[in-house]
Amino acid sequence: MNRFLPWLVLALGVMAPGLARAQQALTVGIGIQNTTSNTVTGGVVIQNLGLLEKRLPKDGKYKDIKITLDWQTFTSGPPVTNGMIADKLQIGMMGDYPLLVNGATFESNPQGRSLLVAVIAYNANGAGNGLVVHKDSPYYRLDDLKGKLVSVPFGSAAHGMVLKAMQDRGWGEDFWQLASQSPEIGATNLQERKIDAHADFVPFAELLPFRGYARKIFDGAETKVPTFHGVVVRQDFADKYPEIVVAYLEALIEANAWFRADPKLAAEKIEEWTKIEKEVVYIFLGPGGIMTLDPTLKPKWNETIKYDTTVLQKLGRVKPFDVDKWFDDRFIRQAFKNMNLDYDAQLGRFDNYAVTGTDAVCHKPVSDPKQAGELWVEGAGLSAYSSPACTLTAIGQLQAQGKKLLVAYTVDQAMGIKLFADKAYYAIGPVTGGAPAIEPFLLKADAEAAAAKLGGRAASYEDALKAAAR
Repeated sequence: MNRFLPWLVLALGVMAPGLARAQQALTVGIGIQNTTSNTVTGGVVIQNLGLLEKRLPKDGKYKDIKITLDWQTFTSGPPVTNGMIADKLQIGMMGDYPLLVNGATFESNPQGRSLLVAVIAYNANGAGNGLVVHKDSPYYRLDDLKGKLVSVPFGSAAHGMVLKAMQDRGWGEDFWQLASQSPEIGATNLQERKIDAHADFVPFAELLPFRGYARKIFDGAETKVPTFHGVVVRQDFADKYPEIVVAYLEALIEANAWFRADPKLAAEKIEEWTKIEKEVVYIFLGPGGIMTLDPTLKPKWNETIKYDTTVLQKLGRVKPFDVDKWFDDRFIRQAFKNMNLDYDAQLGRFDNYAVTGTDAVCHKPVSDPKQAGELWVEGAGLSAYSSPACTLTAIGQLQAQGKKLLVAYTVDQAMGIKLFADKAYYAIGPVTGGAPAIEPFLLKADAEAAAAKLGGRAASYEDALKAAAR
């Protein structure tokens, strides 16, 4: 028996390197925000559909590496940066202001830098962030909140919106009492009327009114500064494993396509995964939604980060950093190339996919995105309408038929953002040709100004329904 021992030792010696390679393991930490609706295609969708697993590299240097994905969910961006600095996360996603803080923080970190490699969703005018008050609050404008208690998650995109709004108006930090509260704490305190107002990022400025206890009085679109959520990676990870970064971005592109292919189903699945109501998910990411899904690193986003940096620098909240060097489109360009997509063509586009169809009430094609409305009826899905008046007429007909309307959408005529029709204010013009002009607005002041211009009156949702039924 002993004569076989040398051969056995030799065989094990030959096999050992192979066994060692087979045992190599790589854990990739990915910091996501499940309840932030415009990040879902970068996180919970990829995770639940297994889109990254099927795209991970499996040959070459990865042949003998077992890759484990460690999805970690957060409610805001700053903790994601903390996880990345600690090297517990290699990929993360967050809004524009947390992104720039991420880049600036890493630039002064001796252990390495971060790179912005893609955007998930954006609004070119800043919509998505917003400030709400209790539904029974007497406040309708930011000016009304002088000396009041206002909360916002510090370091968030919504915090940046608040700071920009204050700078635009020349207000000092003592204009109101600004407190840092997470979305969950802020929402609870607003509901219990422990604070006067709460500012937050996607989806909370829509979610809280949808749930029935808040009213939005300021939208980020009023700042005219783009807002977006993006993807950052540790540079040392990207340098060592560029194929994994590209695979993740391919999965992001696929997740965006999955949502657009059937937005109703996608919104329903995301509600199942995140507990954020499907109607709220849809107002952000559905056709004509507040946010546009587009991963390209447009020059405009570079300019936005530089501008946002100046806002924070004036307040001594961030140090300068090299934004141009931080923007790195190599990986998203490669992902587009691998999927036979034209990156440069998409780079120059800012259009969203639009509401389309045939208006069954007014018998017209739905062709103007700014006028389009939609109804989501229980058991019947979504239907499109060509104008606010036709949308309201359809609502009245459904109510008369006893059908359950889950939600109605219309478009703000001042800022061009999608609204919940029952939360809007309306300007109603004189009756001409048998029907009055009806224009919806997010803000009461905008409806009143439009009504004066029309020679008509400002009206509530209920009054607008009555006017449309005539």
